[in-house]
Amino acid sequence: MGPGREAAVRGTGGSSAASKSSAARAGYTQDRFVLRLVPRPGRRAPLIHRGYYVRARAVGHCAEAFLRGGGGGGRRRQVLSLGAGLDALFFGLRGEGRLGRAAYFEVDFPQVAARKAALIAADEALAALAGPRAAERESGAVCYAGEDYWLLGLDLADLPKLEEALRGAGLDPQAPTMLLAEVVLTYMEVERSDALIQWAAKHFSQAWFVLYEQIHPDDPFGRVMQNHFTQCRSPLCSLAQYPTLKAQHVRFLQKGWTACHAIDMNEFYARFVCGDERRRIQALEPFDEFEEWHLKCSHYFVLVALKGDELCQTPVFPGVEEKAFLPLAPPCFAGTVATSVCAADLGITDLRRYGHRSVRIAPHAILTTGGFGDCRGRHCRLTELHVLIKYGDGWRSDNVCLAKSGGAWDGRLFHTVTLLQAGWAIVVGGRLSPVSPALEVCGLRMLGADGSSTPHSCPVMEIIRLPPVEDLALPRWRHTATEVVHQGEAHLFIYGGCSRGQAVLADWCFLHLEGLCCRQVPVEGPVPVGRHSHSACGWEGGALIAGGLEATEQALGTVLYLKPTESGFQWCPIETCPPLTPRYSHTAHVHRGKLLLVGGVWFHGPSVPGVAVIDLATGFTTEYHIDTASLEWPLMLHNHSSVFMAEEEEALLIGGGGNCFSFGSHLNRHPVHLALGDLLSGQ
Repeated sequence: MGPGREAAVRGTGGSSAASKSSAARAGYTQDRFVLRLVPRPGRRAPLIHRGYYVRARAVGHCAEAFLRGGGGGGRRRQVLSLGAGLDALFFGLRGEGRLGRAAYFEVDFPQVAARKAALIAADEALAALAGPRAAERESGAVCYAGEDYWLLGLDLADLPKLEEALRGAGLDPQAPTMLLAEVVLTYMEVERSDALIQWAAKHFSQAWFVLYEQIHPDDPFGRVMQNHFTQCRSPLCSLAQYPTLKAQHVRFLQKGWTACHAIDMNEFYARFVCGDERRRIQALEPFDEFEEWHLKCSHYFVLVALKGDELCQTPVFPGVEEKAFLPLAPPCFAGTVATSVCAADLGITDLRRYGHRSVRIAPHAILTTGGFGDCRGRHCRLTELHVLIKYGDGWRSDNVCLAKSGGAWDGRLFHTVTLLQAGWAIVVGGRLSPVSPALEVCGLRMLGADGSSTPHSCPVMEIIRLPPVEDLALPRWRHTATEVVHQGEAHLFIYGGCSRGQAVLADWCFLHLEGLCCRQVPVEGPVPVGRHSHSACGWEGGALIAGGLEATEQALGTVLYLKPTESGFQWCPIETCPPLTPRYSHTAHVHRGKLLLVGGVWFHGPSVPGVAVIDLATGFTTEYHIDTASLEWPLMLHNHSSVFMAEEEEALLIGGGGNCFSFGSHLNRHPVHLALGDLLSGQ
């Protein structure tokens, strides 16, 4: 590894330590010692805090399982942390009495180890836990030698020097040993990291190897992740050869380990973080990046490889079968949906956004409102309305001129826009921030909405401030609003969503559209679980609700029909066969008796949702890939909008994407056409 690349890898370690310190300061972890090693980190975003929280929980879970385990023939246990950086796990375990008699060894680049040794020596609390610094024992790679703590500075790729330094520090190859590598081996050339894994299997007679790393490099999130590390001059070398849990499992078995268990962070969080603890995390700070959180967790895993008869008997992930290295069974895809980039001028990039809404407000005009995205090179909440106007076979992109008689758009996102008649739509809910809901209901009216605008005219939209609606349900975002019919009159069925205080709503209301007032309408049947980021479509006077995310942050795979009755409505589940794969943050349309679900997020990496077709008469469900080979950029189909064009049996996908953890944002560059005729015909 050259000096430039080594410096870049050291930089990732410093960034990681700062994120761990920020998460501890915000209350996610109880790691008070990392605050001594990195006392003044810049405050990270809530999404980063969650990511480092689940990382700490996964590593801590494995360390405690190892330290509690039996076996070892009376020898004291050892922990060997590879590429430890400024990690404070040793101090936390020692300070809480969980390390017992175990010896702890850390290895990192000489420059990193020397810096950490100086920080420990200068801090009374850290030095007390590490033990008095024995200067006479320091030679060669040893930067700090305490009572049961050794810090060594050397390159992990130099295995002879590593073995010699560990032997000199007193590491016992016959003692039960846990090796820990948190996002370390992936920065090494594959041949060198493979050699290290094989060396460890041969060198230790009874050991665990705990690995925390990335997977799934080829889906859209994975590409953004890879590009980030490549641009930082610290590419993820092992991803191409070991892109999945199964590949990593085989890797360790082939390199001499006896058994292997691995799960991704979505499964770990669901199985090994209890409900009370998850609720504590949810309450720490406002959060509204669910898609990015679950995508991040699907791209990181924790693996434990084992050898030694007694150590192999210690449960690592209780309740998870031996085959847990396999991801959740992905759906079977029946085919591929053809795509093409929307033909329009360069102004089409004005639609790089997420959390927006789009509606076909006129036969030849698609209106897009709100969201968060790119505005003249700056990422912000968007306050300009946008229209796509169709001319022949193409679309022209335009910003909207607001009529002087109306107000200004407030920049809300995760709202709903429901078309009531050509040129007229109603906007409900949304948020300005995770603690600031948008309270006003407003109307949108397109002037000259018959599609007769000339190529050089600016579409004109009037924003109509409507009077407050009495008894309108709680302020909400990520909800749905669907036009339904009750006793011959149109109502807007407003359902679910998020609200203040991280609440996930299970309530609904019926907004009478002519009188713009809420009415009590009887609804029979069991009340569905609360949800947000679901989809809703009007169908035969009622509403179809599909998917969503419930309060526990588990995705739903249910399809519900709010069915009209003589007195009101009734909740009726629609049984799908095979069962619909749980998802959320998708869009939906109904055509020819079939429900189409487009995109979204699910927990079944490395595949991503494409288009699901549900026959509403039989419940038969078919999944299709979306062909992205002809697209310039990865297509992230969550937090997008889609407009269905019945005559052409096509959907136009607009925007989508989001903040990809700490790897930067991805916003889809151009609207995309989906050709859906064959899917609707069952071909």
